[in-house]
Amino acid sequence: MPLTEIKSALPGYAKDLRLNLESVLTVHGAPGLDERQIRAIALASAVASRHLPLTRALDAFAAERLEPAERDGARAAAAIMGMTNVYYRFTHLASNQEYATMRAGLRMNVMHAPGLDKASFELAALAVSSINGCGACVDSHEKVLRQHGISAQGVQSAVRIAATVHAAAVVLEQATA
Repeated sequence: MPLTEIKSALPGYAKDLRLNLESVLTVHGAPGLDERQIRAIALASAVASRHLPLTRALDAFAAERLEPAERDGARAAAAIMGMTNVYYRFTHLASNQEYATMRAGLRMNVMHAPGLDKASFELAALAVSSINGCGACVDSHEKVLRQHGISAQGVQSAVRIAATVHAAAVVLEQATA
């Protein structure tokens, strides 16, 4: 299903989501990000949001500007954050601080060569961490992004994409249930 049909499938009560999707997936609507970053963030956010038709539509949207390895990098960000967000959210929320001092012991090799440039991978990881609600990971990725020269507006744009894609996935899932 193309992205235009996905947008049309959003019910009337979610008109704002349709309008926001039309905006945040553009350079004008996502200040501080380029087209490639927007598409990587959108794809990673869709994967994290678990709505297959939306994921397929955003994968096709991403394919217009991203190479297959870059799209895999966006998927890798969603995959690795799916694991690390749970783990680090636990260490952050557990009252026993001993867990925060322990080695995670989880493989995260993809972070060294994800198929995307470092800033784009970190933007996708930030977006997924925001969806998954891991404050420790959000903070960590935001700091790395700022060190790589991404502006506060670029960071905010990434999270706005994540928020909009996730909300659309939730509404679409409910509309088809």
